[in-house]
Amino acid sequence: MKLRRKILLAIILLVFIPVIALGGVSYYSFSEAMEKKSNDFYWISLLETDRKLKFALNEITTISNSAITQQSVQQMLKQPEYAVTYERRQEINNLINHPMIASFAFYSNDRLMYNTNGGMEIQELRQQAWYEAVEKAEGRPVWVGPGENGSAADGAPVLIQSRVIKDYYSLEDIGTVVIYVKPDLLDQVFWEAATLKQGDILLVNQQGHIVFSKSGGHIGERTEFPFLSDSYKTNGKGYYIDQYAGEKSLITYSPSHNKDWFLVAITPSKLISAESVPIRNLALILGLISLVSAFLFDRFFVRRMVRSIISAVNGMKRVKQGIFVPIPSHNVAEDETDLLIDGFNRMSTQIQELIGQVETEQARKKEAELQALVAQINPHFIYNSLESINSMAVLQGNKDISKMVVSLGKLLRISISEHHELIPLSMELEHVQHYMRIQKFRFEEKFDYGIELPNELKHYVTQKLIVQPIVENALYHGIEPMEESGLISIRVSEDGEDIVIDVEDNGPGFDPETLMKLWNSDPGQLKKYRENGVGLKNVHERLRIRFGSRYGLMICSSPGYGSLIRIRIPKILT
Repeated sequence: MKLRRKILLAIILLVFIPVIALGGVSYYSFSEAMEKKSNDFYWISLLETDRKLKFALNEITTISNSAITQQSVQQMLKQPEYAVTYERRQEINNLINHPMIASFAFYSNDRLMYNTNGGMEIQELRQQAWYEAVEKAEGRPVWVGPGENGSAADGAPVLIQSRVIKDYYSLEDIGTVVIYVKPDLLDQVFWEAATLKQGDILLVNQQGHIVFSKSGGHIGERTEFPFLSDSYKTNGKGYYIDQYAGEKSLITYSPSHNKDWFLVAITPSKLISAESVPIRNLALILGLISLVSAFLFDRFFVRRMVRSIISAVNGMKRVKQGIFVPIPSHNVAEDETDLLIDGFNRMSTQIQELIGQVETEQARKKEAELQALVAQINPHFIYNSLESINSMAVLQGNKDISKMVVSLGKLLRISISEHHELIPLSMELEHVQHYMRIQKFRFEEKFDYGIELPNELKHYVTQKLIVQPIVENALYHGIEPMEESGLISIRVSEDGEDIVIDVEDNGPGFDPETLMKLWNSDPGQLKKYRENGVGLKNVHERLRIRFGSRYGLMICSSPGYGSLIRIRIPKILT
């Protein structure tokens, strides 16, 4: 997959999808919260409605409780020949008197005894679907709503309370009372019930018939509510989402104080989701904005950045092939991508320059090697000449000249030996010894020297020509200025994983200023003693380059107390 597509995909995965997911989670969480909030609201509303319904029905029940125990009612039902006079009618009417009571009727066990507005006959009463429940109630009041007694279908809805009347003394059944209550009683109770817009509250019986509704619709119709079935496990109240009247709705239910009734609140789901729609729309808008932003970011930034990276990659491929062509850039460096191109161009130019320098150095090296091959005759010429001088000195009996020539020859052989940078300590000190023998012929008895090299350290190697320059400096700067005889001691010892070479003289010593002058002096200026010399600083730097920063020279000196120069090298076996 191309880099640009990877970056665009990463932006979509890290920005677009999280925004959509966050919006979706927020939407569904808010919808669930609104659903629960609506359910809690309706629970409270249903409880308050049931409380008001109980209070209103208890008013009618109180009136009927008082009326059925009165002597006039008891005598009328127990005595078939009892004559209901005008005064007795007025008395009975005053017993059952309430603004919400439309009419009532008293029945004995075999006929209608008294009614106020054309009550049904006893045979018709016994044929009513709710009459069996009245008989089973054993005197307790039974309420039958407009949707249960068929009055709603007839266009004249009424609420009926019916109960069996018992003898005050023997508690035998002596009749039945039926009280017809105006539907205004239920209207008042349900009208005050709090509902959401377009919501409705129903009064439903155990068979699923709608006894009454706040909206006045669907009274008497039968609806399959799951909580009414025996198999539905519930603690008496709850809520769920289901279809009602062809519309998805939140259905909250709670049992009424009347064990045959349930209060049910209906809320269309669209009302609840309407509160969540702004969050859903906001999530969609944010998702769209993030998607557009991702494409704009890709168009104006990612494409330019990827183009710069591709240019750098192509430039690297050309460099790999040995083609050093700068990447064209027409913009002033403003960000890292421009700096990348600029840095690549600089690097390419520097590499090209370095390659040119290396090629020049290689050409010079070849030329120097050629010159070295031509000059190889010089050392052999010197060795042959020294051998001739030595032979002449021996023939003439001059042993000093012979010894000096032999030492000089060995000194030269070690100095201009093959390309061996590391030599045994024994060879390095042999070189020093030959040097000291030659100097003894020159200075005669002006100094003496001593070399101590333990046998166990002879085979450790060191960089060649590091001791002789130190001895030479001690000889010319320490011993030569002295009037009395001098001494140069060379001692080799081991110090843990290192080897220490001490070069000590008993010369006049020197102060720090003289040391710094000697340290920084140009070897080419010491023409009094040599044409090409190797100074202390040179030896120190060569040791540090070869073995590391912890190795090199340590100089100790003080005016009048001689000098000690310590060389520290690592233990390296041949």
